[in-house]
Amino acid sequence: MTLNSPDITIHAQAVDDENLLAAIEAILMVAEAPIPLISLAGALDRPLAEIRASVAELAADYAGEAEGSRKRGFELREVGGGWRIYVREEFDWAVNMFVANENPTKLSQAALETLAVIAYKQPISRGQVASIRSVNVDSVVRTLLSRGLITELFTDAETGAINYGTTELTLQLLGINTLDELPLISPYLPSADGDFENGL
Repeated sequence: MTLNSPDITIHAQAVDDENLLAAIEAILMVAEAPIPLISLAGALDRPLAEIRASVAELAADYAGEAEGSRKRGFELREVGGGWRIYVREEFDWAVNMFVANENPTKLSQAALETLAVIAYKQPISRGQVASIRSVNVDSVVRTLLSRGLITELFTDAETGAINYGTTELTLQLLGINTLDELPLISPYLPSADGDFENGL
């Protein structure tokens, strides 16, 4: 299959039993949000029951439950009606060590402002942060996630929106032990509806 655009060519390839697991993995590796089984089935043109069994097989393999497999540093988790690959919780320390030991680069003003909003308003969704800052924050949120400064707390069951919060690494870099030690400017931040709290 070839799209009309001269710059984009997509080659359709039949998904068979031999490459189904790898195809699912490839999709999950680039997913920025949990993917429903029905979406995987539609994308790969395979029966839903087969996709469900394959995802369960991958999850067992990553958990070290399948014969000949070992527990991985990541896991396949069902969240908010979909599936996504996450760092296994017991290895968060390794990711934090990696991030802390990387050559630090300064955060942009946009990243600092977004981090401040998340720190004071958490748990908060990407859309709510964007509403407060009145700009698109997708790339900034990805940067903060990759630096280990924020994390996904939960997915709203009704909207499917991922809610974010700060990490222990953020507290360490700020030199504080808890969020209660942050300067008391929270009342002066606008709410997700664009209104200031306490009538300010």
